Amino acid sequence: MAKIMVVDDEAGIRDSLELILQYERHQIAKCADAKEALATLPSFEPDLVLLDVVMPGMTGIELLERIRGDRPDLDVIMVSGHGDVETAIAATEHGAFDFIDKPLERDRLLVSVRNALRHSQMRREIASRYRMVGESPALRAMLADVDRVAPKDAGVLIVGDNGSGKELVARRIHELSGRSDGPFVDVNCAAIPRDLIESELFGHVQGAFTGADRDKAGKFEQADRGTLFLDEVGDMGLESQAKVLRVLQERKVERVGGSETMHFDVRVIAATNKDLQEEVAEGRFREDLYYRLNVVPIRVPSLRERTEDIPALVDYFLHDAARRNGVHPAPTLTDAALAVLRGREWRGNIRELRNVVERFVILGPADTLDAGDIERFLAKTADTVWSLIDSVETFEEFKEKSEAMFFRRKLDVNGWNIKRTSDLLGMQRSNLYKKIERYELRKPDADA
Repeated sequence: MAKIMVVDDEAGIRDSLELILQYERHQIAKCADAKEALATLPSFEPDLVLLDVVMPGMTGIELLERIRGDRPDLDVIMVSGHGDVETAIAATEHGAFDFIDKPLERDRLLVSVRNALRHSQMRREIASRYRMVGESPALRAMLADVDRVAPKDAGVLIVGDNGSGKELVARRIHELSGRSDGPFVDVNCAAIPRDLIESELFGHVQGAFTGADRDKAGKFEQADRGTLFLDEVGDMGLESQAKVLRVLQERKVERVGGSETMHFDVRVIAATNKDLQEEVAEGRFREDLYYRLNVVPIRVPSLRERTEDIPALVDYFLHDAARRNGVHPAPTLTDAALAVLRGREWRGNIRELRNVVERFVILGPADTLDAGDIERFLAKTADTVWSLIDSVETFEEFKEKSEAMFFRRKLDVNGWNIKRTSDLLGMQRSNLYKKIERYELRKPDADA
């Protein structure tokens, strides 16, 4: 049994829908207009809304916008006696789950209601499995976009800082899509050597190259009828980008060293921590591939944009780490301790916060941690290799960041005297300049 709110200015339609839905054992709330619906929503807390398009005062489309803004998790089925294509498109663009024409057909209505309720139940299960903790406006807005795009089959480009939860978003999209019964295959483009990425993506036949001792299916084949997640796609080389673009356009692939063409049905979700438009401008990323991937962009907010979520995240990570490490009871943090964590710059975002909290659980000095305990604990690990490790995911990222830190430190120690620094490091000044340009290093006063 579900709670369904019916909003329609025609009493006959409201009563008819009530009879049909009560027979299915649903609980019904009837509203004659948008004003009454907005007043009823908080107390009734419906699982689904049936909403007329044309009403006096606020229209159904306007009310839909309000509902999606306040309750992005609530599905809405639009009902209209003016079933033109433009209205249906407008309803869909504003987040409606379905659009039904009047006069209502009982079977069509019940199928739509059952699908919407099933979708809501599945979304709750997925939200629990791939939970993104927090209630900040930035997170809620992003999750609303995710839930809207997930049931579609369009490609998605997820952009966000390292450690912000891009893979979690990708998995949520897959599990809420029509492909959830199919495979979710992830490829970390930054972790695969460039000379092997084509073999990983497209597969190879036995003898295609040294070490290819057997046939191997590539990631596109493995993801057939499911989702392929290209993580850190901005690190893919230009030659590989061209081949990936061709495969995406033609929807078929040949294994490296082979001649057989295999067709596939794959939804591609890509993610990157880079500004791909800037990469395109610099000639490091193909513009045509960028537009092919960037059908629907999703931006994952960094932790600094959602600091109000830190208390909830810390509580979640504390209990999770305590359970996994056999620590009972889990440590607790005072409000002052949480204030210290909220004021910290989390360069590694959620991943760094999670790892630091786990160290609290394992190495923390007490069952209850106050501000002083947190500050002393963080001071021991600040600007250390541990801090760097927490902020990255792959070895390539670690090498990049540690090298950037190394050169910046040496330049700072030598007062940004290029000749002295290059002599000390035993490298040519031209090479040092290349490192400065590559890592966008600046004098301290230039950062202000």
